[in-house]
Formats: sequence, C-alpha cells, structure tokens
Amino acid sequence: MSPVRRCSRTACGRPAVATLTYVYADSTAVLGPLATYAEPHCYDLCAEHSERLTAPRGWEVVRLSDGSAPAHPSGDDLEALANAVREAARPHDRGPDGGGRGRRSADPVEVARRGHLRVLRSPDS
Repeated sequence: MSPVRRCSRTACGRPAVATLTYVYADSTAVLGPLATYAEPHCYDLCAEHSERLTAPRGWEVVRLSDGSAPAHPSGDDLEALANAVREAARPHDRGPDGGGRGRRSADPVEVARRGHLRVLRSPDS
C-alpha cells in the first residue's frame, strides 16, 4: 500500500492535496486541506481537480484555505522587516555617559568557550 493518498477521480493517479466533503442539508460542497486520514464519505482531490471543482446547480462551494501554506509577504511586512533591521543596526546608548563603551551591570560574563558555544554566568552569581 502506498503511503501517499491518490486523487479520488477515476483514472487520476496524482497525489491528493485537498479533501472534498458534501453537506447535503446546506447544499454545500466544502473543499479544504487534505484530511489527516481518509474518510469513507469524503473525496481526496489532486491540485488540478481541486482547482477545477464545480458544484451542482444551486449548491455553494466553500474553499477553506490551508493555514500552513506560506503566505506571500505584503508590502507592509517587508517594510516592517526593513524597519526592524534598521533599528537593530542603530547604535544604542549603553552607559550613563551615552558613549556605549561602559559595561552594563546586567550583562552576562563569559566563563568558558568551546568552539562556537559559550558558557555564560549571570553577573548576580
């Protein structure tokens, strides 16, 4: 038995990416992400058949989006990322003199180093 579920359409051997369920009481066809396991009254569809899906006359098709799919970044997302990088690169005032040369009392102290790993001790201990 193949671990990959196949499209339920006749003569289609492509891998399934979506699950189709009918809600007869509401005259609705619900197409969502591939179900965790195969249900007897649901249909698994490949990408091509899920995109071309049509419902009977008078029925509604509800397409549920997959939350795990990567979303394309919007302009606002890219601008927020650029602002965060600029903020991280900006020098911060660290000491009372404002020069940033003084060591803060809350900085951890490096005790040992092995390769790229460092052992840090809290300044309180």
